[in-house]
Amino acid sequence: MDDSTPQRVLVVEDDDGLRQLLVEELEDRSLEVRSVASAEEAVPLLDSYEPDLVVSDLRLPGADGMALLRRVKAMQAAPAFLVITAFGSIQQAVAALKEGADEFLTKPLDLDHLGLAVSRALETRHLRDEVRRFQQLLSDDRFHGMLGRSRVMRSLFDQIRQLARAAGPVLVIGESGTGKELVARAVHAESERAQRPFLAINCAGLPAELLESEFFGHAAGAFTGANRAHKGLFQQADGGTLFLDEIGEMPLPLQAKLLRVLQEGTIRPVGGERELSVDVRIIAASNRPLETAAGRESFREDLFFRLETFILQVPPLRDREEDRELLAAGFVAHFAARDGRPVRGLSQTALEQLRRYPFPGNVRELQNAMERAVTFCHGRSIELEHLPTRIASYQDSPPEGNADELLGLMIDGPLLPTLDELEMRYIQHVLERVEGNKRRAAALLGIGRRTLYRRLGEKDQDVDEG
Repeated sequence: MDDSTPQRVLVVEDDDGLRQLLVEELEDRSLEVRSVASAEEAVPLLDSYEPDLVVSDLRLPGADGMALLRRVKAMQAAPAFLVITAFGSIQQAVAALKEGADEFLTKPLDLDHLGLAVSRALETRHLRDEVRRFQQLLSDDRFHGMLGRSRVMRSLFDQIRQLARAAGPVLVIGESGTGKELVARAVHAESERAQRPFLAINCAGLPAELLESEFFGHAAGAFTGANRAHKGLFQQADGGTLFLDEIGEMPLPLQAKLLRVLQEGTIRPVGGERELSVDVRIIAASNRPLETAAGRESFREDLFFRLETFILQVPPLRDREEDRELLAAGFVAHFAARDGRPVRGLSQTALEQLRRYPFPGNVRELQNAMERAVTFCHGRSIELEHLPTRIASYQDSPPEGNADELLGLMIDGPLLPTLDELEMRYIQHVLERVEGNKRRAAALLGIGRRTLYRRLGEKDQDVDEG
């Protein structure tokens, strides 16, 4: 059910006057309401009407409110449930809470309390639905730490399973932030080497003079400070997998030695006197096309040809439309659990903005955005204002007309507007563009909602004061 659809309430009350009062009060709160006088009449409506909330008296003719409560809580997507009881029957109300009721109201009804209780119950039900939906998303679409249900990711998962059984090197290509190391780990986990070491190194993260020793190890006394022998990554990963991230940044002399390892299966530690046999599968990754680099002689062409035997292309997030909500849900669940936060999901407005934003930083950018959102969200649902400003304010289509045309519209007329009037006209223009959604308007304007309300209030007050 989208945000524009009224939430549905089923009222079960045998007192005609009280039932009518409840219906009127709830309809005044923009809720869609159906009412019946007994539990027997209510049961068939649970499936056909699909209420979001049931408000029921405990004392009913025939089956009582407790029996109806148990019937409701047995449903897979159970609506929220409020019970109404006489003031002297608090013990019954407590029993109903233990059976799963969200809250209870006592007669005579306090209408303000009714409104608060209904709002809380509907919010709780919404959050339960979100948690259940996110849990379903996460449980169905995991693959060795990766989440994906899109066609391109399903295809990638299938390729990983196939390549894992091969013995040759693998080249993982993808933009920064797409999760190339996760792909490498999945290849390792699916292979016969899964119980052996998986080691990773960023070839751009160490000075060139240290890389050779890090890769191949060194003998004692090989250079100043080498007081004892050191096993390099190839020896440490023997029998397993070595992941070489950003291999395009590897110095050319070291590329030649890597090619020899791939061809001969042997290494020579720095300062060593003999070759050592190693059994290591190489998985390399690059965020730029190595074929182009080879053509420019910044990457060895023969090494590229050796690596390209098996290539895995990791798609950017912009090509994974179906996965954005799935990934966002996974990150929210992870960070909320890690930090002990009450966040359980994202509002529809926030989700729509995530679908709209192109994510040039790919999955890593989404992950960082969700970590920030969880940190700044003090409620149970991430809203638009919790997202980074660049995401919250992003528009997938430019404003109508260019900047000069827009300015012309705002200053059109014989008299030039004041700066305050110009600001107010622009605020109204943005509000029209977002159909009055103040939360989104504030994000687009780069201000907080309270600031927007304050400015609207100030401007309204100025007009009222003449």
